[in-house]
Amino acid sequence: MLDWTDRHCRALHRLLTRRTRLYTEMISTGALLHGDAARHLDFSAAEHPVALQLGGSEVADLAACARMARQWGYDEINLNCGCPSERVQRGAFGARLMAEPTLVAECMKAMNDAAGGLPVTVKHRIGIDREESYEFVRDFVGTVAAAGCGVFIVHARNAWLKGLSAKDNRDLPPLRYEFAYRLKRDFPSLTIVLNGGILSDAEMTEHLGHVDGVMVGRRAYHEPWAMSAWDERFFGEPGPAASREQVDALWVAYLEQLQFAGTPWPHAMRHALGLWNGTPGARRWRRVWSDYRLRVERPAYVAALAAQARQSRVDSTAAV
Repeated sequence: MLDWTDRHCRALHRLLTRRTRLYTEMISTGALLHGDAARHLDFSAAEHPVALQLGGSEVADLAACARMARQWGYDEINLNCGCPSERVQRGAFGARLMAEPTLVAECMKAMNDAAGGLPVTVKHRIGIDREESYEFVRDFVGTVAAAGCGVFIVHARNAWLKGLSAKDNRDLPPLRYEFAYRLKRDFPSLTIVLNGGILSDAEMTEHLGHVDGVMVGRRAYHEPWAMSAWDERFFGEPGPAASREQVDALWVAYLEQLQFAGTPWPHAMRHALGLWNGTPGARRWRRVWSDYRLRVERPAYVAALAAQARQSRVDSTAAV
């Protein structure tokens, strides 16, 4: 979720669910060790539970970043072994690491030693390129688990490192959920979390009959209101959101705070453009917020225009 699940996105999602674990976008070890670490690592207390997702392949660098994650107060450290983008491949990490399970195991051990008890997990694919045997991912998981990793987030597609773009890698290789199910049967003591192509709460419930957890990416991002039901459905607790209107108002207040602090609000607002999806007037609401001419205005003013535009559609629908 590069460039998607930044701290503003996570602030929105926390208005919708308290219990769902949130993940940062993948951050390279180089960005943390040689760049502006605070810009990448700062987050608000309201975001807990939140996991830091790392990209890297140098054992010492990953260990150093694990120590940073512990110092910053993250709830989990996740090593990405699934991203197929060319930029990530040039850095010799992401999905390329699945071809080197022994190296991943070394990274896991070093990160665990540095994390001081903080959970260190792996996100990976079920195969790379034309390697489609279950034995490949089984052996990868077994090798990494022996180094002390107890949680595996399984994106149930192969990653094609050549010939497909990162976008195509999200859709074209077929999903094989059965591989994740088999991993849970073969490694019952491990926590297996399923990722990839999950489009409804009903599908989430079905998968939870076979694995320990599910990770949802694009659906949560493009249809954020879906998250408002998850606390009650999956954790048996009421969620924080009473209505979309309430979330809308709290989000506008967040944007106002950003503007007051000198941060332009449009960069954050892009994460909320799907809030009203599926309801009358959603397109008009989204069009107002996307109008570049309004970017210099206060969020409260733009929100009033957007609400008016949405309500005009609601009223015309009711009249029909």
